Amino acid sequence: METYGKHKYPGRLFIVEGVDGSGKSTQIALLRQWLISEGYTVFFSEWNSSPLVKKTTSKGKQKQLLTPTTFSLIHATDFADRTERDIIPPLKAGAIVLADRYIFTAFARDVARGVDRQWVRELYQFAVQPTLAFYFRVPLDISLSRILTGRTELKYYEAGMDLGLSSDRYESFKLFQQRIVSEYEAMVAECNLTVMDATRSIPEQQRRMRRLVKPYLHGVRCLHAPIQETAVVDGAQWLESGG
Repeated sequence: METYGKHKYPGRLFIVEGVDGSGKSTQIALLRQWLISEGYTVFFSEWNSSPLVKKTTSKGKQKQLLTPTTFSLIHATDFADRTERDIIPPLKAGAIVLADRYIFTAFARDVARGVDRQWVRELYQFAVQPTLAFYFRVPLDISLSRILTGRTELKYYEAGMDLGLSSDRYESFKLFQQRIVSEYEAMVAECNLTVMDATRSIPEQQRRMRRLVKPYLHGVRCLHAPIQETAVVDGAQWLESGG
């Protein structure tokens, strides 16, 4: 699979990837605030959010009817719908699109569930190449503790219980997530992912993201002059468990 670089549209596409609890959602939310404050037009898209398939996915999960291949096809349908409605139009207009999870989530999760690696990649051949793809690397014990902050148990599919890895939900989660991590790590070089150390502080990570994003903003039209910089990063400690 070829590495990801510049796409054909005048806009920019920045995406974040990583296991649940890696803090990626917190970082892309902060990046969004900053870009807007700098005067850019910003659109946002997140994984499995298309109204076209959301109800189907929810029902399938509730009744535990989803096979790995069905899961893969549903997510590809969701992604295709969002690409057509939420991603390509803003990019064509020269705006910035931020995505919380992208095709690499499918590459990692579907393969971890036993779906053929090459088949999944071919399924997403229509995807727009990201301008920059961030991968938030985090130890599994940290991600698990973050996920369980504020709730007491893991969801059935989240824990990979459909795979029969372990009868214990927490052990199953660890084994399933380790498979996902292995896929992500293999994609770092293959898909040109920019690795972020998700164990560092929120402000440290955000400052690095901004430094890496800035060179790609040249030529992107601003709607207004930058708003005076606020303590968006330094005041973000309350978001520490996000992601």
